[in-house]
Amino acid sequence: MRHLLVGRGAVTLRLPVRTTVAVLVGLVVLAGLSVACLLVGDYDMTLGETLRALVGRGDDGLGIYFVQETRAPRVAAAALVGIALGVAGAIFQNVTGNPLGSPDIIGFTTGAATGALVQILLLGGDTDAVALGALLGGFGTAALVFGLTRAAGLTGNRLVLVGIGVGAVLAAINSLLIVRASLDAAQTAAQWTAGSLNAVLWPRTALLAVSVAVLLVPAALLARPLGMLALGDDLAAGTGVRVQRVRNASVVVAVALVSVAIAVTGPLAFVALAAPQVARRVGGQPTPGLLSSAVTGAVLVVASDLAAQRLFAPTQLAVGVVTGAVGGVYLVLLLAGEWRKQRG
Repeated sequence: MRHLLVGRGAVTLRLPVRTTVAVLVGLVVLAGLSVACLLVGDYDMTLGETLRALVGRGDDGLGIYFVQETRAPRVAAAALVGIALGVAGAIFQNVTGNPLGSPDIIGFTTGAATGALVQILLLGGDTDAVALGALLGGFGTAALVFGLTRAAGLTGNRLVLVGIGVGAVLAAINSLLIVRASLDAAQTAAQWTAGSLNAVLWPRTALLAVSVAVLLVPAALLARPLGMLALGDDLAAGTGVRVQRVRNASVVVAVALVSVAIAVTGPLAFVALAAPQVARRVGGQPTPGLLSSAVTGAVLVVASDLAAQRLFAPTQLAVGVVTGAVGGVYLVLLLAGEWRKQRG
């Protein structure tokens, strides 16, 4: 793979050309999709009016309100959720060495949903309490899976299989909670579990931005030792990587990223599963990279939200419906590819 040298002396960066180009193209696509999301809606505006409204200029006060107060926070939240899920998925797939090792598959997303449903259906909490419930549910599930895999550590197929089992139990609990709830509470819970950006405004987006920014710092610090795990535990340890400590810290960061994303939107299926593998294939990387997965996750969620808004306009779908439909097809293709690979 060809590399591009950026910088000078001790601060020279060695960037893979194909991966760098893929990331830059992804950022351009993300910018285009973001502008499209700002442009479309029930209140018609031209591109020029939309861009002027975005910076607070122009005479159309209603247009400025729609762009700045409803469409912009939604686009920003979609991109941030995609970044969080993409990075979390890349971390899990590097830790497990398995393309199916995503928080969707191994139960952490379902566990975060369980925590939120307990708040909605049993404790009657507000949106902040629901967000806290999602965080506690995600970390509680991580603690349970960690305890069940403690003998072998957080690695390989054991983590995936244990996570699938825990996720199945939690999914059954979620269904039981909804079935036994009152009609109004069950409708609220069902809307939340669909995964939606329809009601996201600046206060929640700002909190999400701060949370994701804080969590991306340890994720970036773990990127290099995490990538060394692909060489195998013995070789990674030989280069000075503290293998189990890196795995444990990585899982904590990934669970936190998933939980803060779900706390804002509800579960968005398959983004964390698909984004790292799409990024790896497009960028020609041997293992999922955190930066490329973040950009790909943002593109997937923003594009899915645009489709959710316009496919059946004026009726708006929940973005989780679109990611679930697209991700289901992706999962079938992924499993078929793995099956063909095993058959040789």
